[in-house]
Parts: sequence; C-alpha cells; structure tokens
Amino acid sequence: MTADHQTLALVLFSVFIAVTLGITTWVSRNRRGSAEEFYAGGRLFSPLENGFAIAGDYMSAASFLGISGLIALYGYDGMLYSVGFLVAWLVVLLLVAELVRNCGRFTLADVVAARMAERPVRIAAGTSSVAVSVLYLVAQMVGAGSLVALLLGGTSEAARSWTVIGVGALMVIYVSLGGMRATTWIQIVKAVLLMAGTIALTVLVLLRFHGDVNSLLSTAAERSGHGLDFLAPGLRYGGDWTARLDFISLGLALVLGTAGLPHILSRFYTVPTARAARRSVVWSIGLIGSFYLMTIVLGFGAAALIGPDEVRASNASGNTAVPLLALDLGGGAGSTGGTVLFAIVAAVAFATILAVVAGITLASSASVAHDLYASLRRRHAKQYSEVTVARIAAAGIGAAAIGLGLLARDLNVAFLVGLAFAVAASANLPVLLYSLFWRRFTTRGAVWSVYGGLLPAVLLVVISPVVSGSPESLFPGVDFHLFPLQNPGAVSIPLGFLAGWIGTVTSTEPPDEARHAETEVRSLTGAGAA
Repeated sequence: MTADHQTLALVLFSVFIAVTLGITTWVSRNRRGSAEEFYAGGRLFSPLENGFAIAGDYMSAASFLGISGLIALYGYDGMLYSVGFLVAWLVVLLLVAELVRNCGRFTLADVVAARMAERPVRIAAGTSSVAVSVLYLVAQMVGAGSLVALLLGGTSEAARSWTVIGVGALMVIYVSLGGMRATTWIQIVKAVLLMAGTIALTVLVLLRFHGDVNSLLSTAAERSGHGLDFLAPGLRYGGDWTARLDFISLGLALVLGTAGLPHILSRFYTVPTARAARRSVVWSIGLIGSFYLMTIVLGFGAAALIGPDEVRASNASGNTAVPLLALDLGGGAGSTGGTVLFAIVAAVAFATILAVVAGITLASSASVAHDLYASLRRRHAKQYSEVTVARIAAAGIGAAAIGLGLLARDLNVAFLVGLAFAVAASANLPVLLYSLFWRRFTTRGAVWSVYGGLLPAVLLVVISPVVSGSPESLFPGVDFHLFPLQNPGAVSIPLGFLAGWIGTVTSTEPPDEARHAETEVRSLTGAGAA
C-alpha cells in the first residue's frame, strides 16, 4: 500500500482508539464499582441500545473480513457462514433470550446453578466459557494482524505481531477500566460505523454492475476460474464424503453455537427485564440480517472485481478481500478515492476487532471471577473482590489470546470462529437447554454435559487437519492428525447431549423437583429475577 493509505488509515485508527479510550475514561470516573455495574452496566440499557450492542458484539472480524473472503475464494460454499450465523439468531430468540435473562445474573453458570450444586457446576461452566472465549479472541487477533499486514504491504511480520499485542493491550484497558458500560458504548459506536461502511460498499458494488445481480454473479464465476461451479455447492465442501460431512458439521456448529456464546449471553443481563431482552434480540436480528446479506454481495463483488487469485495472493485465507475491494471501488491503487475508501474500511474493520475483543474479554473475565474464583477460593484465605479478580483475569486472558493469535495468524478468521462455535454448541448449549427444559436434570448430568462436549471438541480439533497434516495447518511440517474433519461439531455436539443424559440417568442424586418448579416459574414469568 502507498504511504497515503498508511497515513490516512493510521490517522483513522488513532481517532477511533482515542474516542473509545475517552469513553472508557469517562465511564471509569462515573462508575459505582459494584459487580452489577462491572458485569452488566447497571442493567440500565434500553432494548434499542442493547440491540445495537449485541449486533456490534456479533458482527466480528470473522463476519466482515473472513466471510467475504471465503465467498470470494469459494463462491456458494462460503455463503454457509452468512446463512449459519443469521439462522442461529432464531435459536437465540426462540429458546434462550428471555429465559436466560430471568434465570441468571451475570454468566451462563448462574442459569445452571439455580437448581444444582453450585461449586462443581460453576467450575465446569466457567472453564467452558473461558475456552470458547479464548478461541473467539484468537480469530479477532488474526484479523487484526492480517489487516495491518495488508496496510503495510504484507512485508512486515514484526508490525503484524506488534498489532496483535497492541489489540490485546487495548482490550485489557477497555475491560479493566470501563467494564460493561464502556464495552457496550464501544460496541454501539462500532455497529453504527460497520453498518454504514458495509452499506456504502454494497451500494458501490451494485452500482458498478448497474444493479444487475446476474451480471455480478456471472462475472464472479468467470473470474474465479471455476465457471458455474463457483455458484453451486461443492467447491470447498463437496469433494468427497469427508468434505460433505465437514459441511454438515460446520452448519450444526454455526446454527447451534450462538446460543452458547458467553459474550452473547452476557448481553441479556444489561437490560432491566426479560421483555427488554427479547426486544433487544429483535432489534439485533434486523441489523445482523441486513449485514449478512450485504456480506454476500461484498464476497461476490470481490470475486468479480478483484479475482480470487489476487485475493489469495494478498492473504492465503482471503481475510483481505474487503479492503482490496474498497481500494478498487474507490478508483484503484494511487487514486484519492481508493486511498480514502481503503483507509475508511481498514479503520472500520479495526474498530470491529477492538469492540468485539472487549466484549469477549469481559465475558471470559466474568466467568473467571464470578464462577471459578468464587467457587475455588478458600473460606479463610485473603478475599479479593470479584471485580478485582475480573480485572486481573482480563490481563491473563489477553496474554493467552495474544500468544495463540500469533501462532494462528495464517488461518481464516471465519474458520477460527467456526471452531469457537463448535465448542460452544458442544459444551454450553446442552447444559443450558437441559437446565431450562428437563425436570430430571441433576448436578452430575450438568457437569458431564459440559465436559462431555468440551473435551471431545478440543481433542478432536487437536488431532484434526487444523493443527497438522496439511499446508494450511498450524504446524504444516508435521502430521499427527487422526480425525478427518476440520470442524468437530457433528461428533462433539451429540456427545455433549449424550453425556448430560447419561450423567443424569446414572446419578444417585434425586432431581430437585421444587427447585426446578421454582426455576421454571422464574424463567417464564420473571418473578424474582435479578
């Protein structure tokens, strides 16, 4: 990229960082310091505000950079991510939004522990929530590294590494100082910027083809080198039975995983009532649905105007397709319009990454402090407040995400998020649904459900082609893969549900009918909700 691109984009980066740090500083001066303030922003946000914040939390670097890149490279098969992420919100709306708001206080474990023995359930759910959050954070770090590598011409590995470290440091500052209130306002600002940028690019792509979608698709197919196969299923997932099963596995993970994501569930606690939580989801569905429809246009637009070969040459996983598309739509390299549009898109993408990592870090640090620390601390040991522990945990989680982000920097960000969704759907969703809807569910069933989904999901990823055995693996020079699928969802999700059932039916502990009845009334009516 030219010096003009770099200067303008860096100026816009700096402006956004200055604004968000200003928000964080302002909030830190006006907070009450309570756990409710830190974890849930005092439950004072309106459905509209929370809807924008949920959308800002959900529309991540994987969505803006990764999905469009996959569509640009693989056409129809790349659209699975757009469709899966969108359909997942119906599961959230119909099954969990209101019920989670009524049953919990700050975390997923609150919902499960309402009718179980608290200590083992909180340890299991907290461990799972941290695992999912770290995987999700890695994807955002990889997106940040790819973006800055493109900005600097793709030659500076040191700059890419320092970017990942810088993003990690900023997210720790946002969470430690501002808590949920600052994180929410950062997400609202980011959602507005991202929607505005995406709408502008979509309109420019359609204007380039005079509004003719058929012309857009046919040009994309022609540039792809695959002809009409580019517009049909099978280019990425249709080669053999393994690829087809991978397709099913990924679809299950995307559709079911959202309802188990800790940073999404925590957003339902920032509004005063369950009705407000449901209305928040309705607002967010409208924003998210519009956004994912536009990513399809951007992906095919990148394929038609840039070409998959040039996208792949810039970044092997396609993460830079949208910035390259913006450069072309603005007039090409060296033009003023191209410079401005590229810089704006790069800044919006960077804002997207910062806002999402703040939300994920807050949710995971809440799990560490509210679930793990509160359960494991000794009665007579020195006691630290949950908020203090959460701030320390944010730094530790940031360090872990930085390290893994540097290791996984060549993987597609949408693909990495798919793995996080698989773990969430395998470990968190079964225990959540069983707790809400199964009268006989017991503590052993809850613990087995979490670990029975979490451990297989993580193990299958370790022995899959994601880690070794292919040129695109984390460790391409070795091969110890035993599991053929890249996404473990098709195996690990059923195992999570099965483990919960086996743990319950073999438990000697009788189910607590009275506590279930109390939880059921509370979940449906909101009586006694925090």
